[in-house]
Amino acid sequence: MASITLSGVSKVFEDGFCAVDALDLEIEDRELVVLVGPSGCGKSTTLRMIAGLEPVTSGTIAIDERVVNEVPAKDRDVAMVFQNYALYPHLSVRKNLSFGLERRREYTSFLQRVVSSAYRREARAESSSIKSRVEHAAAMLGITPLFDRRPAELSGGQRQRVAVGRALVRDPSAFLFDEPLSNLDAKLRLEMRTELKALHKKTRATMVYVTHDQEEAMTLGDRIVVMNEGLVQQCATPADVYGRPANRFVAEFVGTPTMNFLETSVHFTEGRLFIMVAGDKVPLPGAVGGTLSPFLGRGVVMGLRPETLHPGAHGVAARVELIEDLGDRQDVVYRLDSGARIVGRIPSDTRLREDLRVHLPLDLERAHFFEDTDEGMRIG
Repeated sequence: MASITLSGVSKVFEDGFCAVDALDLEIEDRELVVLVGPSGCGKSTTLRMIAGLEPVTSGTIAIDERVVNEVPAKDRDVAMVFQNYALYPHLSVRKNLSFGLERRREYTSFLQRVVSSAYRREARAESSSIKSRVEHAAAMLGITPLFDRRPAELSGGQRQRVAVGRALVRDPSAFLFDEPLSNLDAKLRLEMRTELKALHKKTRATMVYVTHDQEEAMTLGDRIVVMNEGLVQQCATPADVYGRPANRFVAEFVGTPTMNFLETSVHFTEGRLFIMVAGDKVPLPGAVGGTLSPFLGRGVVMGLRPETLHPGAHGVAARVELIEDLGDRQDVVYRLDSGARIVGRIPSDTRLREDLRVHLPLDLERAHFFEDTDEGMRIG
């Protein structure tokens, strides 16, 4: 396995569009790093530059401390799994798995192949090695019973396993996954996500995984790189990305339902700090007040995760606008008296009805605060 280092990597296309802007990223040996973000954020372009499928405009990419900017894709010792599987339709599963290894053989002349006993011995040994590697990968992925089938005879999940197996048999320095589960239905995505996580634990391989699905990113990655408009917004563990988002973009992108945002302002009266929320004065706890004290008299943006919003005896006045029953939980849309709409998540056994007037206590210890600017950087 190998580490992957990107230093000041940029990609500018001929039309002047900057897909990736001065990206710095260190992927450690045996780490699974997920690049996540909306369409057009630069994540797939970054992966293709690592693979050697896109040239780098500026900066350097190093694999296992070797700069590979000018190294052809075939010589970078990485294996890529594509979104569309890219299987050979006329070959069986066994041949799809072995084809790449067999193509890597360096054949001598026809005469030497016929008369050289040494060559024949080496060829038999190589064929045995390929057979062993194919069978090992197939057993690991549970596709051995499919050996004699062709891709058209396989389900989407089975095709994806074959695509992963074809990369696995090569035993590369790193695996690159470009949205490999996006063509699968929800049930198969969950199953394959579990299998990929288990595969990483078994192989301890270096993996870079691209997805637009933040749930995939949260469950798969040792670390998550959140990207937007070619820039890294945050690179951290899933827990830190969710619990301490670096800015409003990250806070809004990660989490379902998305984080609620309310414009507030910080004030001081009668010896204590408070914020104004929907026309109500809400006192700030000591630690939160200390964090927000530099913003006295200024506007800030408060972020509230849906799971922190539960109706109570006191709090901000609101009306229940919509209830979505999800079986094990309910997502509730509230309309504040100020007109703002926010979403809460409550247990399935909580009894609410639409148009009911309620109060929402604000758990400021679990709230997030951001600067009221275009960048919306986290406060604290």
